[in-house]
Amino acid sequence: MPIPNEEFTLRIPGSIANIGPGFDTLAVAVQLYLTLRVRRGEGEGKLNFRFVNCKLEGENYIERALRYIAARNGFPIPSLDVEVESDIPMKAGLGSSAAATVGGLRLYEAVASPVDEQELLTTACELEGHPDNIAAALLGGLTVSCEVPGALRVLRASWPESLAIIVATPDLRLSTSASRAVLPEKVTRADAIFNVQRVAFLLEALRVSDFVLLKEALEDRLHQPYRAAIVPGLEEALKLKHPSLLGVCLSGAGPSVMAMAQQHLDEIAAMLEEIYTRKSIPCTVRVLQVHPTQAKSASAQHTYCVDTASSWRA
Repeated sequence: MPIPNEEFTLRIPGSIANIGPGFDTLAVAVQLYLTLRVRRGEGEGKLNFRFVNCKLEGENYIERALRYIAARNGFPIPSLDVEVESDIPMKAGLGSSAAATVGGLRLYEAVASPVDEQELLTTACELEGHPDNIAAALLGGLTVSCEVPGALRVLRASWPESLAIIVATPDLRLSTSASRAVLPEKVTRADAIFNVQRVAFLLEALRVSDFVLLKEALEDRLHQPYRAAIVPGLEEALKLKHPSLLGVCLSGAGPSVMAMAQQHLDEIAAMLEEIYTRKSIPCTVRVLQVHPTQAKSASAQHTYCVDTASSWRA
């Protein structure tokens, strides 16, 4: 039985989806975190969420996911006080909603019992509606997702350690639904072939660390050309040139933009920032490390951080 007043902490990574041509397929987990500091209370069913550095807008996806999987498994949720802190900007293309959904599922595991990895993936995809961000948030590293009838299959890979990720996040909000609304229902055969070729090229370039190929491998015709009209700075960022700049793409649904490089990271960050300075749009530029991939196991309980000795903030 849960012990009243027991405390623990969960940390869920943010993520960058699509990575150019891999629409709804590719994602990489990054070291921006949603942190849940949890205290068990007396009795059952009383959930108190406190958001300390972020404002809840709309539905609480953490609570939604917790209640969803608990109801599915017939588990009575114990009373919980949950302090929520997040480094992941909301509606910025960095996986904030996926991290919240995964946070609710990890919270269930912490108060109930470990859940099979496949069930976690499938449940998270049901809640989120698309697989890329949730796969990276659950498993870390670089993930490749494939939806099959009634399930989600994911392959994981390590991100090359020498390949840095630079992300520019303009001070704008763009919901995934709004970003998806500008996409066409149908694409041409030529555009489909174009993206299939580049997804294969990108994955192989990352696997063998042949980064010279990244610029061409990150090209896309399925979503970025359409989203450029509603994402300020994307068109200019895609045209940036620097000897050390290996490639640029939209981060998820945007408006964040992702660049890759091995050297001169400050210079590339400054180039990205200058785009938004010219547009008089405040912007935050971060050099992000990848949250490492986790070894596959029968249970996914080891693919996130749990600290049962952490202090509680009153």
